Amino acid sequence: MDKLTKSQKDEYATSYAILALYDGGAEVTSEQVAALLEATGNTEVEAFYPIIFANYLNDPETLGKLIATPGAGSGGSGGGGGGSGGGGAGGDAEEEKEEEPEEEEADMGGGMDMFGGGDGDGGDY
Repeated sequence: MDKLTKSQKDEYATSYAILALYDGGAEVTSEQVAALLEATGNTEVEAFYPIIFANYLNDPETLGKLIATPGAGSGGSGGGGGGSGGGGAGGDAEEEKEEEPEEEEADMGGGMDMFGGGDGDGGDY
């Protein structure tokens, strides 16, 4: 935690407060988040974090989906995650049958570069 910036610590504290409210069945509002942060000693969290996070995560269904979907909150293209937990032999047979079709590259006809110029016409440069 020592290597995190203040804003990262604020985001974590706010996220954990929202998760605690959700887990306890309480309504997720900026006031509730701020009160929980205060009660847990996180008094230096910037005031806008509870407002922003609660506005996005105030619907229990949205929050539940976010928790249940691996990588849903990430900005990148997170990994594929682990495999199925208890598939057994039946799952392996199905995986072998399903083959993804290979993607074909589109023929761009050649003679065109990334900026729309033709081969050897010199372009603008």
